[in-house]
Amino acid sequence: MNNNDEVKKVNLTINGTAIAVAPGTVLLAAAHQAGVHIPSLCYLNSDEFQYRNSVGSCRVCMVEVVGRRGLVPACSTTVYEGMVVRTDSLKAIRARRTMVELLLSNHPSDCLICERNGNCQLQQMAADMGIRSIKYKGAVSSHPKDIESFSIVRNPDKCILCRRCETMCNSIQSVGVYSAIGRGFETTMGTAFNKPIIETTCTFCGQCVSVCPTGALSEVDATEEVWKLLQAPGKVVIAQTAPAIRVALGEEFGMEPGSVITGKLAAALRRLGFAKVMDTNFTADVTIMEEASEFVHRFQHGGKLPLLTSCCPAWIKFFEHQFPDLLDVPSSCKSPMEMMGALIKSYYAEKAGVDPQDIVVVSIMPCLAKKFEAARPELVSSKGHSDVDIVLSTRELARMIREAGIEFLSLPDEEYDNPLSDSTGAADIFGTTGGVLEAALRTAYKMVTDEDLQAVEFQMLRGVDGVREAEIPFGNTKVRVAIANGLANARELLQKVQSGEVEYHIIEVMACPGGCIGGGGQPYTKGNMEILRRRAAGLYAIDSAKTIRRSYENQAMLTMYAEYIGVPYGEKAHELLHTSYVRREDK
Repeated sequence: MNNNDEVKKVNLTINGTAIAVAPGTVLLAAAHQAGVHIPSLCYLNSDEFQYRNSVGSCRVCMVEVVGRRGLVPACSTTVYEGMVVRTDSLKAIRARRTMVELLLSNHPSDCLICERNGNCQLQQMAADMGIRSIKYKGAVSSHPKDIESFSIVRNPDKCILCRRCETMCNSIQSVGVYSAIGRGFETTMGTAFNKPIIETTCTFCGQCVSVCPTGALSEVDATEEVWKLLQAPGKVVIAQTAPAIRVALGEEFGMEPGSVITGKLAAALRRLGFAKVMDTNFTADVTIMEEASEFVHRFQHGGKLPLLTSCCPAWIKFFEHQFPDLLDVPSSCKSPMEMMGALIKSYYAEKAGVDPQDIVVVSIMPCLAKKFEAARPELVSSKGHSDVDIVLSTRELARMIREAGIEFLSLPDEEYDNPLSDSTGAADIFGTTGGVLEAALRTAYKMVTDEDLQAVEFQMLRGVDGVREAEIPFGNTKVRVAIANGLANARELLQKVQSGEVEYHIIEVMACPGGCIGGGGQPYTKGNMEILRRRAAGLYAIDSAKTIRRSYENQAMLTMYAEYIGVPYGEKAHELLHTSYVRREDK
């Protein structure tokens, strides 16, 4: 550290310990640097995505500042030179305890059956503070549940007005569904005119669920439906698992973020009773063949550019609402999940001699928007069945594994079932932001130059920051690419494209920070971006360890094309693997 850096620091004392922090740091962050824990509920911060929810609404982070009257909220109080802070004074401890007791006085006491039981920050805080009774008793709020969507359940009675959902929805996703409604005791977080969320512009990305500290927001639980189908006579229930699941599910069982549990995942699904276990990685490779073919066709024949990737259903719904004039720009490819469902109920059904009507496809996904996607009428075959029947989140699968009494950590590694499971390293990186584009470039390069790309890793496309761009040499041509993760970043990028300020050939968009590894159905990270980096590192490690890393070298996939689909981007490919989008006027 040089002298200039020292000058820029702000010196303060917390609980008798002198520390120096950057100007503009809030007390809560400063205390963390000093190794002092201050409880908080409303605070949410990400330097990478340049947002901070520090409204001080919950008031459970109150501390004493010497020389100031009263207590101050640590999450919204900025440090200053010579500041002296006590977080451990009796006055501060009692104030924080009182605020939690007041929150509990207007909170349902059904913790034993709550969706967030054991993973609720309010519950944990009450336990840490030794609260064993409801001290303040009186009127309790009562609001109807919103259970009308396919993806998200809203229970306003469990809302503590932390406003995390509002910050996430408005600042990071720029969707603007949530805001405070009502006054005084009747205040809650809700939608405009308190409409059901299915009637709003919600993309069902689930980021509001991922940051909610209580059970006010949760996923629609499909586990009971799956249990029944697993026991239903005559049904062939087939599971498919997304790339991002294999580096996150282990966290639910005490493993480190980024731990690769692919073999245990296959074993667990068989123990649960699934007839077959397929790997969505296979159709990630198929997606690359279709999407790269579509890009090259546009690129070489004067088609509409930039091509926008179409794997993310939250992003799809976002542009249907926000950019309906661009419906012809995104790739027409279905997502890998939907392609897998379509191939299971066509190619696999024929090979196995099973009636598609008897097949149930259950997708294990990191994303709550996948639940909405599976119900889209555009993704129903000409024979009347949906490509995918049910979607479970990573968290839902973990609950089923625990409910079945399966000792996950003791499971042996098992292989997935073929013919729809072999994949290349390119498929694995689909789960992290930039991965779809990197995988597509590995194959598009071959299609344009007729040469194998030797250096298959594009380091400039990797990372969790919100927007990245690069120029990639394709022979004598340079392909301009961009990546956006987080819908506010996507909005800004598309507006620049519309205005002519920037020009690209292909853009990858993922709705969630970090991509699918940070999906709304993944194990909760509480805003910890380091967890996302470790999950991404796990996927890149799988890719680098494989000998085949370019999608067009997947032999099982090439056999499927030769036996059933024909050429990529051909007539049968369009029938099974491509889709269309709809204009949604309610902006």
